[in-house]
Amino acid sequence: MAKVYIFLANGYEEIEGLTVVDLLRRAGIEVVMVSISGDIFVTGSHNIITKADALFENVDFADADMLVLPGGMPGTNNLKAHEGLDLLLKEFFSIGKRLAAICAAPIILGSKGLLMGKNATCYPGHEGALTGAHVTNAAVVEDGNIITSKGMGTAIDFSLSLIKNIVGETEAVKIARAIQYQYYN
Repeated sequence: MAKVYIFLANGYEEIEGLTVVDLLRRAGIEVVMVSISGDIFVTGSHNIITKADALFENVDFADADMLVLPGGMPGTNNLKAHEGLDLLLKEFFSIGKRLAAICAAPIILGSKGLLMGKNATCYPGHEGALTGAHVTNAAVVEDGNIITSKGMGTAIDFSLSLIKNIVGETEAVKIARAIQYQYYN
């Protein structure tokens, strides 16, 4: 079974994080919500408290197929400042494992030099922080082992893209139909 880790920091955008968790789990993908805050309970940017599955310091990420970063403020800045996550993202990138980020979170990848020469997108106004990327206005951009997306309104498209990349197009279409999502190609 494929395994995805999604990182939650205080101030994360709840829709961007939980849509990923919900849709990937519907597709039979194991998703682990990891708190980087030192507390199993994480407060989102709209004061919704989420109970994570694990604390960062207690997880061995060797079995991950993908790492996912939701956006939101100040959640994105909190993720960006976490030293352990910084090292993990760079390690996964260096061995070609998949990384995904939505909304403001692609700036985390940009700040670490992981978007050099890649096509990418992000929440409008943050394009300058996508260092070295070819910035597009697409809702979701897949380039090699990196997937980026614009924001809360693209969370379903983003999640379906992750499903497609992990278990295939057929499963992504199946999930889109099951949730009555009409706009997925």
